[in-house]
Amino acid sequence: MKPSTAPSISYSITIRLEVPSGGSAVSDLTTTVERAGGIVTALDVAASGADHLRIDLTCAASDTDHAAIIVDALKAVGDVDVLKVSDRTFLMHLGGVIETATKHPLRNRDDLSMIYTPGVARICQAIVADKEDARRLTVKRNSVAVVSDGSAVLGLGNIGPHAALPVMEGKAALFKSFADIDAWPIVLDTQDVDQIVETVAAISPGFAGINLEDISAPRCFEVEARLRERLDIPVFHDDQHGTAVVVLAALRNALKVVGKDLPAARIVLVGAGAAGTAVLKVLLHAGAVDVTVCDVQGVVHSGREGLDPSLVWTAEHTNPAGHTGTLRDALPGADVFIGVSAPNLITAEDVEKMAPGSIVFALANPDPEIEPAIARQHAAVVATGRSDYPNQINNVLAFPGIFRGLLDAQSHGIGMEVLLAAADAVAGSVSSDELNANYIIPSVFHHDVHQKVAAAVRDAAVLADKGSQHPDEADHGRDD
Repeated sequence: MKPSTAPSISYSITIRLEVPSGGSAVSDLTTTVERAGGIVTALDVAASGADHLRIDLTCAASDTDHAAIIVDALKAVGDVDVLKVSDRTFLMHLGGVIETATKHPLRNRDDLSMIYTPGVARICQAIVADKEDARRLTVKRNSVAVVSDGSAVLGLGNIGPHAALPVMEGKAALFKSFADIDAWPIVLDTQDVDQIVETVAAISPGFAGINLEDISAPRCFEVEARLRERLDIPVFHDDQHGTAVVVLAALRNALKVVGKDLPAARIVLVGAGAAGTAVLKVLLHAGAVDVTVCDVQGVVHSGREGLDPSLVWTAEHTNPAGHTGTLRDALPGADVFIGVSAPNLITAEDVEKMAPGSIVFALANPDPEIEPAIARQHAAVVATGRSDYPNQINNVLAFPGIFRGLLDAQSHGIGMEVLLAAADAVAGSVSSDELNANYIIPSVFHHDVHQKVAAAVRDAAVLADKGSQHPDEADHGRDD
C-alpha cells in the first residue's frame, strides 16, 4: 500500500541485502521499493562474490511505519536476504552532530604555556582591568547559548530537556554552517520561570548572545522580557522573532506578486501564542493596519468575555473593523491569511471567499491549516512551513544572519529596527527577475542571504546602540 504523504529524506533508510549475482534480483529491488511507495536514492554493491552480491540499497520513506512496509516488501522477494536496516538520520546523530575544536595546535610546551598556564593568567588580568576585553580575548565574542527547557519542542510538545538536546545540537550546527558562530546547546532540567532566568543570567558571561528555543507560551514571554531587562547582550526567542522576520519577508514579496501594499491589506492571523504574537507585532511595526487575530475561541476582540490577560494588548491593537465570531466569520474578503496554529482549520470554500489575489500562509508544521494543493485552487500565493512545497517559511533564513550581525556589532540588545532590517534583507534576496508566485522567499542555501541579513542587522544594530531605542522595545506590548 502506498503512503498518503510523499517520501522524505528525513525518513531515509539503508538496507543491506544479499542477492544472487545472476538473474533479475537487482532490478527487482528497485521495482519492489517503488511499488511500496518508496524512492530509491542509491544502490551500491558493497561486496561481490562468485554467487552472491551484497548490496546497500538506500531509499526514502514517508515515515517509520512506511519504512517497515518497504523492508517487509523486500523480504518477500525471492532469493533476497535482508541482512541489516539502518536509519540514516539516527546514524547521523550517533554521538551528536557537533564538537569543539582548538584554534591553535598544542604541539609543545611553548604552545601549552601560552594557551594555558602561566601565559593565560595575563589574559585574565587584562579582563579584570577591562571586562569588555572578554569579547576580544575569549570565545565569548563569537558564542551564542541555545537554551531550551524542552517544553515546546518542534511539534512534539513538552518532551523535556533530554529529548530536546538533539534539536538544540542541530540548531548549533546551523549557526556554525550558515554564520560561522560557535553555538552551545544548553538544556535546562526546570520549567520554572525564575530558575530559567537565574540560570541563563548566571551563565551569560560566557556568551555574546542568548537564543531561547522551544519554551512554551506564555512563559516564554516572561523569560525573554526578564532576561532582556537584566542582561547586556541580545536575547532572541527564535520561535517568536525568527518566525516573524521570515513571515514579514515572505509577505512583502507575496504582496508584490499580487500588486497590493501592506498598509492596505486586510490580514487574518490565526494563532495567538508565541509565534503569532511576534508575527503580529512585527507586522504592525512594519506598517500593517488591518489585522484580525483569531485563537481557539474565535476572533480576539475587546468585548470577548473571559479574555486572557495575554490577549488584552492584542485586542486593543487589532481588529479595527470590530469582527466577532469565528475564524470563518473573519476570513471573507481578507487579502491575507497567516496560520501559525493547528492543522486543517480552513477549507477551499474559505479561501474562495477571500479577496481576489489572496495570499495564504499555512505554517502549522508538519500538517498545515489547509493542504497547499487545495489552497492553490483559489489563492494566488501559497506558503507553508514544509520543505516539500514551494515557498517554505523557514526560521533558518533569519537567525544565523541576525546573530552574525549582532555579534559583529557587539550589540548589547535587539530592537524592532533589527528585526525589520533582517526581514527586508531576506525579502531583498529575491530579485525582481526571480520573484513569482512560487518563489517569494529564498532557499536557506541561497548563496548570500545570510550575509545580506548579517550586514543589514549589523548596520541597524550599530545605529540603535548609538540612538535612543531601548532593546526591550522589540515587543512585549509597548505602545510606541
